[in-house]
Amino acid sequence: MEYRKLGDAYYLRFDRGDEIVSGILELCKAEGIESATYQGIGGCQSAEIQTFDPIAKSFSTKRIEGMLELVSLMGNVISDSTGQHSLHTHALFSYVEEGEHRTLGGHLKATTVLYTGEVELRPVLGGRIGRAFDPETGTGFWSFES
Repeated sequence: MEYRKLGDAYYLRFDRGDEIVSGILELCKAEGIESATYQGIGGCQSAEIQTFDPIAKSFSTKRIEGMLELVSLMGNVISDSTGQHSLHTHALFSYVEEGEHRTLGGHLKATTVLYTGEVELRPVLGGRIGRAFDPETGTGFWSFES
């Protein structure tokens, strides 16, 4: 992965074999970014997509491989009061399976680049967004802090 800071945003280029989700997390830790949003596109070779089941309070995971067009990547990074970062990433992939064009999207656990990944990351300015645990769903939601 290579990146540049231009203005208030970071522009990340992921190359063959790079894992995008962990790369975003590494950049935020290295640059001291506590909260941010990001979006991106690219061409990937594998992806793990998760769907949350609110009744079971757990995720089911589907892994796909092959030529995957990363049609849309979006998410956010937050950190808690101890500095622990967490990401919430969604993605949509298109691919061909048995001669048919298909799509698969949801919560992105991981994706590995086949030929490129391009991500724009925008840090939150003037404050920090945290995460508050929601016992009803067993997940966390944004918590606004100054």
